[in-house]
Amino acid sequence: MRIRFLGAAREVTGSCFLVDAGRVRFVVDCGMHQGGREAGPKNRAFPAFDPTDLDFALVTHAHLDHCGLLPVLSARAPALPVYTTRATADLLPVMLMDSAHIQSREHSHPSHRRGLAAAPPLFGVKEVERAMRRVNGVPYGVEFRPHPQARVRFLDAGHILGSAIVEVRVRDGGRERVIVFSGDLGQPSRPVVRDPQAVSRADVLLVESTYGDRLHKSMDDTVRELVGAVRDTLGRGRGNLVVPAFALGRTQELLVLLFELCEKGELGDLNVFVDSPLARQATAVTFAHLESLDPAVERFVAAHRRRRLPFRLRLTRTPEESMAINKIRAGAIIIAASGMCDAGRIRHHLRHNLGREECGILFTGFQAAGTLGRRLVDGASSVRLFGESVPVRARIHTLGGLSAHADRKALLAWLGGFRQPPSRTFVVHGEEAAAIAFAATIEERLGWPAEVPERFQTIEC
Repeated sequence: MRIRFLGAAREVTGSCFLVDAGRVRFVVDCGMHQGGREAGPKNRAFPAFDPTDLDFALVTHAHLDHCGLLPVLSARAPALPVYTTRATADLLPVMLMDSAHIQSREHSHPSHRRGLAAAPPLFGVKEVERAMRRVNGVPYGVEFRPHPQARVRFLDAGHILGSAIVEVRVRDGGRERVIVFSGDLGQPSRPVVRDPQAVSRADVLLVESTYGDRLHKSMDDTVRELVGAVRDTLGRGRGNLVVPAFALGRTQELLVLLFELCEKGELGDLNVFVDSPLARQATAVTFAHLESLDPAVERFVAAHRRRRLPFRLRLTRTPEESMAINKIRAGAIIIAASGMCDAGRIRHHLRHNLGREECGILFTGFQAAGTLGRRLVDGASSVRLFGESVPVRARIHTLGGLSAHADRKALLAWLGGFRQPPSRTFVVHGEEAAAIAFAATIEERLGWPAEVPERFQTIEC
């Protein structure tokens, strides 16, 4: 059996793993690369294999760094069946249609790229529609056969709605071997989603390492930081709190947290805007899958449906509603995508608030190298937005414990569920330093050999 690491190898984005087990050949994820100048060329070089030779594709979840090139894959292999969880199957058209529209807008407005000619879109609406016709949604825990030589089961990864750990059993050389792909594992005891499910056996394991070299703050400390950021900004009565948030996952977590804090009386009289058509759609899909969510979410959904929320909430629909927010000088919490500030309406809100010292910017998730969000978190004194230099005078806040990714302790706890070490363990989906550090931690704490593959490396297992 051979595994080729086509993305998320010594990097966080572009997840894609090609498995060749003799009579069966499949790919797990086909994600976009995001952030930095190399992302575009990497995406345009996809796929670096012949997709017509594939028997099927598996998708771990609906974040674009795991599914964003699915329309490209399907265009090259129109008959290729794609399998994912039921919730992810509902989310994929929402996420991919939004990506297609963003690419189309960027191509139509090259002035947003400092006068350079914009590259043509990777795909459009028709490609998304065609890809969706091949997607099959499967419940958690139900074993299915996408090929006579393979059995697959999805387990809850606890990362976002629909996120999956993928367990694949393949016939290889007359024996059955188990390959486990962790996907993106969530941090236990977080709002909205349930905790990651345990796995007890794997011959070959691919485990993520986004935060494999560090620990998150506790949830209690994180909630205190959130309350502090809101009070610090809005309590002065002169500015807004701008929150770059992933439309899928983080936005819904923030709404539930604000709901609980207002119920407890720790926050009050909030004026919250969710300014993202994608987040509005993702929220609707998320709250339609209560069977896959933490029971605490039901109270928020019930209050929202009865219009009895303890704060004012506006989910914008039109560009005009979005532009109207920028006329608000104080008292607003503005949640907008993208979470790393590289596209979407968040850039407009940053342009109107970054230069104001009375405002705050609250980062709630991982910021990949090369992104605007990373530059702000790293302390940039000014940034470029829409061809203009914008000074950074607003206060920058970061929530260290609201990540949807497991930290080092949680990753080790999940690995501790294996009854015996896998024969091969590959550490993926982490920036190089984090991946190398986590591989060393696995060897030191668990006594397993762990490897950090290079991008495009093919390894015999």
